[in-house]
Amino acid sequence: MGRPRTNDAAVRERLVACATEMFATRPPESVTIRALAAAAGTSTAAVYTLFRGKDGLIREVRDQAVAGLFEELTAVPGSESALADLYALATAYRRWGREHRHLYTVLFGGAQSFVPSDRVGDRDPVRPLVAAIDRAVADRVLAGDTTLIAVSLWVALHGLVTLELAGGLDGAVADTAFRSTVDAVLRGWATPAAFPGLRGTDTDNDDGG
Repeated sequence: MGRPRTNDAAVRERLVACATEMFATRPPESVTIRALAAAAGTSTAAVYTLFRGKDGLIREVRDQAVAGLFEELTAVPGSESALADLYALATAYRRWGREHRHLYTVLFGGAQSFVPSDRVGDRDPVRPLVAAIDRAVADRVLAGDTTLIAVSLWVALHGLVTLELAGGLDGAVADTAFRSTVDAVLRGWATPAAFPGLRGTDTDNDDGG
């Protein structure tokens, strides 16, 4: 009879889940291999067997965060309106961050130090946003450098989501702040012809609560 496998998919899943929470909520020095293994109910050997050590586990958590946000944003259906698509992407970004708070914190500001993975490749979660901005610029709805527009929109979204996760914004206040902030950023880059259209953009379906 063969030796039973102890470092299986279930152990891997537990380690990733525990690591995600610990990397997001604890000081770096407290997140040791021993602490990770204990939280997951396994041995330190499992961390080495499954991830080749702590760095490998860090990369796995970060890659899952990147993949999750990428999938959320690429699932947003396109429409005939470039502005509507940007609002929809902003909404999806907010929704994913709220539903995956530890992964979001790991990806964009956890206590742990992360090195970008070389496995992200074409699954960069920024791509759907940049593509929508490129389209808006091509349609003369927005005017400016695509990268600068993307950065300004991301800064606003990151600030909003971070405040929500920290409890600084909630309920109707958070919903209103989301709509008005996204609107203000896009107005700042809008062409004169597109400016009136921003006022009528429907952001009520933002899954805010």
